[in-house]
Amino acid sequence: MIRLTILLCVILLQSGLSFCQQLSKADYFQDLQYLKDTLSKRHINLFAKISKEDFDKNIASIKSRLTDSDNEKFTTELFKLTVAIRDEHTHIEPVFTKVVPIRFNKFIEGIYVTATDTANADVLLCQLTAVNGHAINEVMSRFKEIIQSENPSFFDTGFLRFINNPLILKGLQITSNSDETTFDFTDLNGKKIQRVIKSVAGANVDNLPLVEAKNMLLSKKKKGNYWYNYDAGTGTLYFNYNKCQEQEGYPFSAFNDELFAAIIKNKPKRLVIDLRDNGGGNSGILTPFIERIEQSHLNTKGKFYVLIGKRTFSSALMNAVALKRGTKAILLGEATSGSVNHYGEVRGFRLPHTKIVIGYSTRYWETWKGYDGPLRPDIPITYSVNNYAKGMDEAMIHVDKAR
Repeated sequence: MIRLTILLCVILLQSGLSFCQQLSKADYFQDLQYLKDTLSKRHINLFAKISKEDFDKNIASIKSRLTDSDNEKFTTELFKLTVAIRDEHTHIEPVFTKVVPIRFNKFIEGIYVTATDTANADVLLCQLTAVNGHAINEVMSRFKEIIQSENPSFFDTGFLRFINNPLILKGLQITSNSDETTFDFTDLNGKKIQRVIKSVAGANVDNLPLVEAKNMLLSKKKKGNYWYNYDAGTGTLYFNYNKCQEQEGYPFSAFNDELFAAIIKNKPKRLVIDLRDNGGGNSGILTPFIERIEQSHLNTKGKFYVLIGKRTFSSALMNAVALKRGTKAILLGEATSGSVNHYGEVRGFRLPHTKIVIGYSTRYWETWKGYDGPLRPDIPITYSVNNYAKGMDEAMIHVDKAR
């Protein structure tokens, strides 16, 4: 069982702290030295993919490039260091105080707006073509300096997470002003739109009351860590597992009993578990489901499907591997952002001056001996913005056509 320590409680306690606090160059140097001394002691195997010599060189290079007390630059340099370390779970969590109120998703056609504030609702489902005059390909190239890109799914997930972060955009010299960002869009009819969007207070765009693109996707039908939906017309029982975490007031054991009671009652033709938006937590939460599905009549080729995707990470990835190896499930979707065998079980420490949290791995997980890279689907699925706009989920369409 894995318990990935989520650092949100630490970050939330710090959310009132401002990046605008006046720090000296000496403060940044002290934080850098603290990181160097502490990370090598606490990480279970920091030098698995980077030599100690190269790690020390990276630290020295960061120090040489910090010519003034620039927080955005310091933060960006730390992101670059995590790229050099090449451990998916070793990361930094700055104290973000601003965010651009817009959210994007990547489709086969490109990157599109899927949520924004009410003032910019007219750019929903528009394609992003440039940021502050920089073409989107150039922007993505710069982001590869701060996000590991060996695994395209890992990069895409990180890119979509930070493309609306003014601090990151400024640190990468894509923008010079963290108060507003200029985006170039093209709508579904080919019309060009340029929009200046002001930053708002906030640490995470997901916590903002945004307007989302209207569609009827089943995966967006309900909210919660886990829920299910039975469609009598298709005979498909859909189980959305959104987070590897117990839901307050609704333990997974109770949900699991309800789910299998629904299976007994409705006798579905097929079962789908959706892990596409699950970024992890505690892999043991799903164990009762795995144990029961192994004994179910639905554990038959063509009757049990597991949906995986770019955001399937950590404990959710481990659950997908367990289902792949222990059942007759067919995996549909995209390659996961996490590697099958990986360092994880994250703990964290905080830098004394900037208050940036450094997450580091404390355990190595070999869930499939000899397997290299991300978990790949048995049947690859590509997603189109046109289908998204119509509420059509290509993965579920494939399941229903497989009757």
